[in-house]
Amino acid sequence: MIILGIETSCDETGVALYDSKKNKILSENIFSQAAKHALYGGVVPELASRDQVLKLLPMVKLTLSESGKSSDQIDAIAYTKGPGLSGSLLVGASFANSLSLGWSKPCVGVHHMEAHLLVNLLEERSPQFPFLTLLVSGGHTLLIKALEIGEYQVLGQTRDDAVGEAFDKVAKILGMNYPGGPEIEKIAKKGNPNSYNLPRPMLNKKNLDFSFSGLKTAVLYVVKKKKLPLSKDFKADIAASFQAAVAETLVERCKSALLQTGDTQLVIGGGVASNQYVRKRLQKGLQGIDIFFPNLSRCTDNGAMVAVAGYHRFNNESSFSKSIEIKPRWDLSELNK
Repeated sequence: MIILGIETSCDETGVALYDSKKNKILSENIFSQAAKHALYGGVVPELASRDQVLKLLPMVKLTLSESGKSSDQIDAIAYTKGPGLSGSLLVGASFANSLSLGWSKPCVGVHHMEAHLLVNLLEERSPQFPFLTLLVSGGHTLLIKALEIGEYQVLGQTRDDAVGEAFDKVAKILGMNYPGGPEIEKIAKKGNPNSYNLPRPMLNKKNLDFSFSGLKTAVLYVVKKKKLPLSKDFKADIAASFQAAVAETLVERCKSALLQTGDTQLVIGGGVASNQYVRKRLQKGLQGIDIFFPNLSRCTDNGAMVAVAGYHRFNNESSFSKSIEIKPRWDLSELNK
């Protein structure tokens, strides 16, 4: 099957064409609105959806042109149904269903986090079910037992700030630009990760949940004791210490989950999976575990992951979209309900 994937869950606009027979992305394009939202220190939902209205049709035309395929050669269309921003989800859902009607092709909505989870199946070295998954992004921090396609057990999740959100907030505290993740990672390379003894939240709890709000607040308290303007050396040290605390928390939570499930494979997904320091700490801290990371270009939201998830959703006839439907709040454990 040739699947057209459309991703509009937040501020990214992603379009990709996937050939399931070759397990290959024929063409893909991503448009980031980061520069636009940086002016406001975070994503402005109204601006995000308005921009996606303008970008989607040209991006689909470009993706088809680059792949050498025509609309007649497309077998199905997949779009992000949720979770995400209501306006952005509605733009993608409306557009995908319009194409479905115009081209007389089936259309299906997919779960954003399942798409992140399955994107690793595109890699030459891919995991085999069952496996443990750590999804870390701006809106989500999840530990998931993936039993098979469509069957997932949520073992732990964040109780407040997601890890990517914590990166953004700490960057803002330090006077850095949005998005904060890349800014923190960049400056932390020049800092000492042992400079400040920041908390490793929830590690004394028996459950597998996360909490990063307290860690963010601990950084704020340290910053408030410093005189303004903050020095570059201080910013580098506190950023490195914060990043180290996040990485250690993720490593220890994964250790506990792997011990509990008995899995020997760990799949990483989400925007924070692109952080090289976090990657290295996971690899070093989880020796003996087979760890799978997506291509760096597919850590953030993208159309490729939606196309792949859409292909697997089409195995279930009841998944075919019959109306424009979105789910801004959608627990992964309720995927098939």
